[in-house]
Amino acid sequence: QLKLVESGGGAVQAGGSLRLSCGASRYIYSNYCMSWFRQAPAKGREAVATISSDGSTNYADSVKGRATISRDNNNNILYLQMNSLKSEDTAMYYCAMINSRCPAVDWSNPLFFQYWGQGTQVTVSS
Repeated sequence: QLKLVESGGGAVQAGGSLRLSCGASRYIYSNYCMSWFRQAPAKGREAVATISSDGSTNYADSVKGRATISRDNNNNILYLQMNSLKSEDTAMYYCAMINSRCPAVDWSNPLFFQYWGQGTQVTVSS
């Protein structure tokens, strides 16, 4: 069973930056599809970004130009760099993975992903 643990969240002022990390409990094969989701209070889970095994990425429109997803296959770590943070970025952030290629369409569907972390809270104050 693969366990994922997020870290790097915290409280930051608007305009600031955070780097979220997601560590895996065992080796992640390079073909894993990896993603970051977030969920604000009283809202559904929203896809933030996804990275495929070949390094291709997809981003939600709300974070394009401000977020960068990356992966370190050697150390089994997934990252999300968030810059120019806004109050609307406040949410619990989750990493998600599946031992499969990323979907060609509907990359933002949380039902596709098999493994989830417990989340790390990001709070942006204006």
